[in-house]
Amino acid sequence: MDSLSPAITPKLVLPAKGAHSSHGLSGLVLPISRPRLNRFKKIGVHAINKAPAAAAAIDYSDPDWKSKFQKEFESRFNIPHITDVFEDAVPMPSTFCLRMRSPTEEFADGYPSDEKWHGYINNNDRVLLKVIHYSSPTSAGAECIDPDCTWVEQWVHRAGPREKIYFKPEEVKAAIVTCGGLCPGLNDVIRQIVITLEIYGVKKIVGIPFGYRGFSDKELNEMLLSRKVVQNIHLSGGSLLGVSRGGPTISELVDSMEERGINMLFVLGGNGTHAGANAIHQECRKRRLKVAVVGVPKTIDNDILLMDKTFGFDTAVEEAQRAINSAYIEAHSAYHGIGVVKLMGRSSGYIAMHASLASGQIDICLIPEVPFHLHGPHGVLRHLKYLLETKGSAVVCVAEGAGQNFLQRTNATDASGNIVLGDIGVHIQQETKKYFKEIGIPADVKYIDPTYMIRACRANASDGILCTVLGQNAVHGAFAGYSGITVGICNTHYVYLPIPEVISYPRVVDPNSRMWHRCLTSTGQPDFV
Repeated sequence: MDSLSPAITPKLVLPAKGAHSSHGLSGLVLPISRPRLNRFKKIGVHAINKAPAAAAAIDYSDPDWKSKFQKEFESRFNIPHITDVFEDAVPMPSTFCLRMRSPTEEFADGYPSDEKWHGYINNNDRVLLKVIHYSSPTSAGAECIDPDCTWVEQWVHRAGPREKIYFKPEEVKAAIVTCGGLCPGLNDVIRQIVITLEIYGVKKIVGIPFGYRGFSDKELNEMLLSRKVVQNIHLSGGSLLGVSRGGPTISELVDSMEERGINMLFVLGGNGTHAGANAIHQECRKRRLKVAVVGVPKTIDNDILLMDKTFGFDTAVEEAQRAINSAYIEAHSAYHGIGVVKLMGRSSGYIAMHASLASGQIDICLIPEVPFHLHGPHGVLRHLKYLLETKGSAVVCVAEGAGQNFLQRTNATDASGNIVLGDIGVHIQQETKKYFKEIGIPADVKYIDPTYMIRACRANASDGILCTVLGQNAVHGAFAGYSGITVGICNTHYVYLPIPEVISYPRVVDPNSRMWHRCLTSTGQPDFV
């Protein structure tokens, strides 16, 4: 629920001169403007070519296009490293080793040796980004680089602890900031970042209160963090540090970091927050500051590019079941009962789709990616009439960003630049009541909006594990000397990705994907166009 406006897309650059290939180093990656993705015009479209922007310039008649594409991809997904700017930065043995069962207090006699402990990730380890070889562009959910759906390997950097680190723990002051809206799992990530930093030997860990605002508001003091402070915070929802949208300019923010002596910054947020984190990273490079800026993607909508899922999503789908079940009971307990549930999803309908699939109680699922009509012979209201005639009741699940074309636009935006949406749930409720009154059929319409109840929940077990590993890997990435990166899960493995590659635009549901087809099979709904 934290998106970037306007969207940006990465600019392809070649590795910086003198970059160390063992670290997958690249030159600066600067964003350029790009319009939002066009909405799908109709249901039932065939395979959508989701090839990266860089591939558009490839001449497919060139017999070497495949190898050129791989080189371009590798260049785009190289992740920035401290040695891009500080070529003389000296790596040192890692202070992270699980063989050291007791915390190391001081390093006066040098850092302990891990000897032959095979617990580190090699800098050259990679994870395969795409794992399905589609044989045809018309296959459900096909993602093709060229018209022939040629298989091209695309590898991204594996996350985890490295044998060599680029920060002395005793010289580190690490800061954590949470931005945007609330999301289940924020406290879990904060907790694990603090615990992992302490295992490395970091003594100075602080939390910045209320998002980026905490860097400039003189009334807000940074919060000292330690394992003792964060030990039980994952047992409740919300954020120990608080959240907010907006904040100071990038220059003011980096000025504040310099004054405070912060040289590791962990940013928890969505697209907009990550755009800010990337700008902070670039400003630190411009000033030649040895600072690691690492993002942890936080969006309950699950709309971050290239990632299997983001934390909070599983919890949101699980908690949505309560609202859906309540709507189902209300609808089935009333004569001609209709239950309407609105769930999160500004630009993507993942929560609505998965919650509908999980519940098995939804008759109509409406998402932003699939246009629909309310009125007319093929509209939602006509199908509701059919459901009342055949079943006696119906339950509708709608994502908050769906059907915005039916509502009056205000062009108002929040502090993060997100367009303030109209309430599609209330609109459907009102239009449903009006429709059935006009045709003389009694209908009892109940509307449920559990948004803020879901956002404030404690993370479930699945999200708790995801948050734990994301927090750990964020710290590993910072100590390894990487900056301007975010950590995520890709094909069940944890990876590091350059921030510009994941904030180009929101990830959306493909109406030709197998998952959406499964949802349609579950609900039995027709095309509402």
